[in-house]
Amino acid sequence: MIKLFKFLKPYAASIAAVLVLVFFQSLSELYLPTLMSDIVNKGIINGDTNYILRVGGLMLIVAAGGTICTIIASFLSSKIATGFGKILRGNVFSKVENYSLQEFDKIGTSSLITRTTNDITQIQQVLIIILRIMVSAPMMCIGGIIMAVSRDATLSLVIVVAVPIIAGTIFIIVRKGVPLFKIMQTKLDKLNLVLRENLTGIRVIRAFNRNDHEKKRFDEANLDLTNTAIKVNKIMAALMPMMMLLLNFTTIAIIWFGGIRVDRGYMQVGDLMAFIQYVMQIMFSLIMVSMMFVLIPRASASATRINEVLDMTSQINDPEEIVSADSKRGYVEFKDVSFSYSGAEQPVIKNISFSAKPGEVTAIIGGTGSGKSTLISLIPRFYDADSGNILVNGVDIRKMSQEDLRGKIGFVPQKAVLFSGTIEENIKYGKEDATKEEVLYACEIAQAGEFISNMKDGLDSMIAQGGTNVSGGQKQRLSIARALVRKPEIYIFDDSFSALDFKTDAKLRAALESETEDSTMIIVAQRVSTVMNADRIIVLNDGEIAGMGKHKELLNNCEVYREIVSSQLSEEELA
Repeated sequence: MIKLFKFLKPYAASIAAVLVLVFFQSLSELYLPTLMSDIVNKGIINGDTNYILRVGGLMLIVAAGGTICTIIASFLSSKIATGFGKILRGNVFSKVENYSLQEFDKIGTSSLITRTTNDITQIQQVLIIILRIMVSAPMMCIGGIIMAVSRDATLSLVIVVAVPIIAGTIFIIVRKGVPLFKIMQTKLDKLNLVLRENLTGIRVIRAFNRNDHEKKRFDEANLDLTNTAIKVNKIMAALMPMMMLLLNFTTIAIIWFGGIRVDRGYMQVGDLMAFIQYVMQIMFSLIMVSMMFVLIPRASASATRINEVLDMTSQINDPEEIVSADSKRGYVEFKDVSFSYSGAEQPVIKNISFSAKPGEVTAIIGGTGSGKSTLISLIPRFYDADSGNILVNGVDIRKMSQEDLRGKIGFVPQKAVLFSGTIEENIKYGKEDATKEEVLYACEIAQAGEFISNMKDGLDSMIAQGGTNVSGGQKQRLSIARALVRKPEIYIFDDSFSALDFKTDAKLRAALESETEDSTMIIVAQRVSTVMNADRIIVLNDGEIAGMGKHKELLNNCEVYREIVSSQLSEEELA
């Protein structure tokens, strides 16, 4: 957790102010028992009312000063912890934004959400306690011991016996609790995962009447977390009763032996009262430390998880020396490219070689799991190829900056993703400075103009989170418009016409043909009708190229393509 404290640098002055305030607060609390002792020894015993009022007034002033210091220190501590949380969340988010998909696959989306929210909140809470308790508790403990010894060194032997027993009790309980706090965070990830799957897949769950099954899954994950939480809280709950028991026994011992010393004239009554107060302060400072140990283990587990995110290096980075592209525009070439996912036994794609030129349409077709989406994911460097080279405009993409590379690409993913906001904002996601005319034109080409004009607010119509208030086909057309408004050198359509009817599909492809004539177009599709007019069709089978050429050529020399075509088109259409 100490590693994360580097993010506290902007609050160095505020932290120093808190330390000073806590110091003066501790001094005021340590001074009050001495003043009370003086009132008893000099005021009450001698019947000096003026002395009692004078010292009593001083006690009020000291108490008021300590209270003011406490209030200001609490305010500053909260401000520091909140600001620290803001900075830390910003850094975690920025780090995650730069991850490649491999890092996302490794940690998991649900875990990243938990780490960015719950884990940082845990550290925030503990930071407030550290600033308030971890600083004041040692001051109170050491100061209390010094003041108690100054009152009666012999009676202080009671503290020498009590403190190691209390410290040993704290150590045993915390040692049992720390591993369970780490397990709790992992089980919270699991609960978050189940909940997220339920919320995002609610339509499928209801369509298949799996509500009871999902409820059972959630209950199992919830009960697992609950049982671990109960177990760790039972252990930690034993801490406070044990502390109070030891405190009470210590108080009894002090009164017992202190009474004997007062009776024998070695000690005054006021000094015994002050001694009891100082021992109480020592014990309570240890209790505060023990309470801190209840929260620190969980925060420590959270800090480890956050450091894992911050320390994880993305496997896809910009090169130190960026190579500029040559005069080619939109030229894409694969040279003997192979790729396998982390932990996979076999490569997903093997020895892929082809080129796609501006003004041409390159289509990729193949069975499910043949590697089509993986292949095109390598072009924007969502993943890096294990071997071989991918060239864009004659330059290896690993020698280009990711921003420059992706700026040349208009990508339409297989699963259309829309963000909450207006339709115009979603389309401008492809080009921030796009004019309204450019947005409307992109919508017309994407065949989205008609349904947008029929909506009450047109381009200003709101899209719900996840695009749940538009159909699958409308989502795809808006995603295509978002790519079109960018006017990129390379268009990549990853099965982006699957939710469209044949009529809209045909109209869209016809509109795209004239719009993208100066750009390279790469289309992944399942429908033969979508790819049959392409300049080049690449047929994938088990991650390898089974055939490449035009529609008629492949019908004659590629069995895999013939099977795909015959499964979709009638003999008349084939002829």
